[in-house]
Amino acid sequence: MNALTVLASGGEEFEAPGPELFDFPPLFSGGPEWLTKPLVFSVVGALVVCVFCWSAFAKPKLVPRGVQNIGEYGYVFVRDQIGRPFLGKDTERWMPLLMSLFFLIWTWNIFSVVPIIQFPIASHIAFPVVLAVSVYFLKVYLGIKNQGPVKYFTNLIPKGLPKPIYVLLVPIEYLSTFILAPFTHAVRLFANMFAGHMILAFFSLVGFWFIFEKPTALGFGVGVIGVVMTCVMTAFEMFIQFLQAFLFTMLAAMYIQSGLHADH
Repeated sequence: MNALTVLASGGEEFEAPGPELFDFPPLFSGGPEWLTKPLVFSVVGALVVCVFCWSAFAKPKLVPRGVQNIGEYGYVFVRDQIGRPFLGKDTERWMPLLMSLFFLIWTWNIFSVVPIIQFPIASHIAFPVVLAVSVYFLKVYLGIKNQGPVKYFTNLIPKGLPKPIYVLLVPIEYLSTFILAPFTHAVRLFANMFAGHMILAFFSLVGFWFIFEKPTALGFGVGVIGVVMTCVMTAFEMFIQFLQAFLFTMLAAMYIQSGLHADH
């Protein structure tokens, strides 16, 4: 699929960013098809999180300094804003997973504004799907383990309603819990990162094209607007990157809680 062709001032055309922004060939000629830029930097992101957490918590000091100080701020944020509202007394048990999810997704998203990389890993649908499916299977496993295989599925349905209502309620509830929930869990993160990357690429191209490629009096003004919008949207996108990491981890905590305890 080709890039979108946009008509510029004076009838000239330039290529706006299209879906090929997300089409990555192997890193080198003749290399395996799976060895692509998103895969390599997904591993880099995971290593960055591992190094950060090791530096912060491997040898903690009584008075935190440097990386430990940053790590403790991150820990307190995830614990108080994500873990405790949903998991309560079980929070500390699940903090390693919640911390890993939050910082890994945030790091992957931040890669969108890192020079050279300039690609949010979560905008590649495979990565959010793997994370969402992992959380989904963990939720089902915990539900069966803690509530029993029969009670886990029956506890999803509210009790005491008129029997005819269950004809509609049961399939809707199971469809929502076991299909729509993991689907939306993955797609929410993917769609926001995909759209944000497209918007940044578009305004960046507008600024570059009208200022450097086709400099005219009118075009220069359009190019300046493109540059300004790129800066504004970059700041906004950085907020969205944090927010999506927060929301994904928050939903993961909510799903874990639903596996640990029956909904009432």
